[in-house]
Amino acid sequence: MSRNQLLPREPSPQDGPADDSGCPILHVDMDAFYASVELLDRPELRGTPVIVGATGGRGVVLSATYEARRFGVHSAMPMTRARRLCPQATIIPPRHANYAEVSRGVMEIFKAITPEVEPIASDEAFLDVGGARRRLGRPAAIAQMIREQVAERYGITCSVGVASSKFVAKLASRQCKPDGLLVVPADGVVEFLHPLPVAALWGVGERTEQALVRLGIRTVGDLAHVPVSTLQRELGAAGAHLAALAWGRDERPVVPHTPDKSIGNEETFSHDVDDPEEIRRELLRLSERVAARLRASGHVGRTVSVKLRRADFTTITRSRTLREPTDVAKEIYTTSCELFVAAGLERVRLRLVGVRVENLRPASSATRQLGLGEKEMGWREAEQAVDKAVRRFGPDAVRPASLVQRPFGPMDL
Repeated sequence: MSRNQLLPREPSPQDGPADDSGCPILHVDMDAFYASVELLDRPELRGTPVIVGATGGRGVVLSATYEARRFGVHSAMPMTRARRLCPQATIIPPRHANYAEVSRGVMEIFKAITPEVEPIASDEAFLDVGGARRRLGRPAAIAQMIREQVAERYGITCSVGVASSKFVAKLASRQCKPDGLLVVPADGVVEFLHPLPVAALWGVGERTEQALVRLGIRTVGDLAHVPVSTLQRELGAAGAHLAALAWGRDERPVVPHTPDKSIGNEETFSHDVDDPEEIRRELLRLSERVAARLRASGHVGRTVSVKLRRADFTTITRSRTLREPTDVAKEIYTTSCELFVAAGLERVRLRLVGVRVENLRPASSATRQLGLGEKEMGWREAEQAVDKAVRRFGPDAVRPASLVQRPFGPMDL
């Protein structure tokens, strides 16, 4: 059984409210996040299979509604396989700026409840609500409040696990998906963990799972009763770690969010490309996406880097630190093109390109000196207007003419 196939125990009417007295840790996970955000603008697709991802032959699934998942579709699956499994699905290209905007709002809901918030992705976070109990009530009540506020403010659902540790809270949120809440009492951790497949443990990937199955270890309970020395002999240092998790021992605290160090996007071509104009066209698309995500997150960055993967999978990266931080696609794109030329790969077949901006800082803290004769209103304001149009009318509402009309050079935007 895979880690995505954990079977929840349905509570019976006799169970009553679970004891959350020793459970200050919440794991909140948005349900099919990207797909759910897309359905806000496409309500007619609710209840139907929807897949979010790049439509190219080498694209992968970024998100899928639960209707699509019933056909076996899941995140990170190649899009070609997803189409075969669920040919009737509607495929929607990703709009990362929209997801970043909703993610930021959801995180603000969390931070209004407790400063102890540790985002681990754009759609999930750990919260320590121990300090909020006197003000807001028991952990389960706080979890329910979060679910209601997310649904009311953004029209999407989330699942929340409530437990005594991060590890168990994350498993609990997975168990109650979609749109659920599950409390694992502190004195019921072992009962909750031991029936689960061993793949549920953090650190058990496909290879480790196969090694454990060869030893006859199929459930967390099986592993819990194997001597630690045996696990260390078979798995090395990971053996002791897995043994501790099997008994629910996870002492890691919730660590409040540290700022993102970089924002980037990359694209794998459907076929290897050696046309420099086509490469520049893709660098433009990626620069626009990265700039939109920077503005949505409220950041600017000083270092622009490009990632270039050849047909033989050799990967080359080049970067340059700008004089001043930016969130403007034109500046990111111009620098990316210059880095592409400097890499000497203009006539080399490439299978992937990527653009990333690093050395981030809050946009509000960055001051920009105008050059001699430069207008106060310029590219950044124009791109902010584009952001508004895209949010209202969709990703194809406004595009550079160079992407739809003609080939272009590095300065043609």
